[in-house]
Amino acid sequence: MPPIEDHPLRYPLTNELHARPFPSLEVPCTAAFLAIKEPLDAANRDRAKDRAHLVDLLDRNASPHPQPDATHFSGPIGRHEVKWESHTEFVTYSAFTKGISARPFDPQEMQVFPEDWLARAPGKRLVSVLVRVEVMPDDDDAILAKLEDWFVPESLACSRVVDGAAIVAGDFRIDPAGIMRFAVFVRPGVGERRVGRIVQRLCEIETYRAMSMLGLMRARKMSSRLNGIDPKLSELVSSLDSAAQSPEATLHELLSISAELESQAVQVSFRFGATAAYEAIVNQRVEVLREERIQGRQTFGEFMMRRYDPAMRTVKSAEARLRSMAERAQRAAELLRTRVDVERSAQNQKLLESMDRRADLQLRLQRTVEGLSVVAISYYAVNLAAYAAYPFTEPLHLTHGMTMALLTPVVIAVVWLAIARIRRHID
Repeated sequence: MPPIEDHPLRYPLTNELHARPFPSLEVPCTAAFLAIKEPLDAANRDRAKDRAHLVDLLDRNASPHPQPDATHFSGPIGRHEVKWESHTEFVTYSAFTKGISARPFDPQEMQVFPEDWLARAPGKRLVSVLVRVEVMPDDDDAILAKLEDWFVPESLACSRVVDGAAIVAGDFRIDPAGIMRFAVFVRPGVGERRVGRIVQRLCEIETYRAMSMLGLMRARKMSSRLNGIDPKLSELVSSLDSAAQSPEATLHELLSISAELESQAVQVSFRFGATAAYEAIVNQRVEVLREERIQGRQTFGEFMMRRYDPAMRTVKSAEARLRSMAERAQRAAELLRTRVDVERSAQNQKLLESMDRRADLQLRLQRTVEGLSVVAISYYAVNLAAYAAYPFTEPLHLTHGMTMALLTPVVIAVVWLAIARIRRHID
């Protein structure tokens, strides 16, 4: 028997699990990270431009090119190990360098990404991070002294992570060079892959935090619009039982508000959905750090709880408000349509009653005309009958007047019976 065939997607699906491996970093080292995103409709961007931008960087250093349909690439550029990844809405570049500079967080360490090359990027810079990785001193006070010198103490977050393997710190502020800085102090003997995982998680925390905060900007913009719609909707709902305004006009205004709310929902649905996904990733990346407090300093988790979670709650609140207003407008429109239908039913009932009255009057008129018709037909019929009976009445010496007097009741009765029979047949 021939061997069973593989599903055409079996290998691509499995390879996707291993598409973005963690880097292996030797301590001390420096990591430069960059995320670039199109400001509008990034999910539908031309990804060929992203790859062309990467190829331009590789050509500068005579480095090998990735596959044409690649979504990730890793290779050397000079003394740096560069990693490129294409995501749904953005692309990331990571450059890892052995050793550290004498000046902590020297902007020159970002020069692996030349300024003229960055200026031609198919998008805008969303994240720029420098991570300084050092050997952990024996004294925590020495570490805290460095951190207070490098970062803003008011927003500094630091903690011991991954079962004490390292101490990580950052203040989530952008320095004058446009760079966000993180410091990692690694305990001697920690494996290179574990160091790589810690550094990558810090970069992912900042990247997905920035991406999720885009939803906050959209929520604020949408909330200002909802603030203008809400009073109009409330006024229309409160006037549903008022006779001052035409129900048709009120229904038209309600439908206009409903259309605008639906338009807002379509515009923000992708961004709010992406924000929820990015928020989940941020919380998961913070959780896997397994933080331990250092001398009462706030941890990354506490920093996020105080400064990041309120922003995400604002997004969820705006989304819930939009959904609630859309439901209110829909219910109000249904109630108003019911009112309009009831009023139209009443109008139709009055119209039917008026038609019944006109039909009754028409029937009475018809019967009156039928009575007059009997008289008119009988008049002519009596005259004809009198002439027809003349040969029979002359031998009896009956005058013409006497003959007509005798025939008149008989003719009238016959005509009336004939018309009545015709009417019954028609009915």
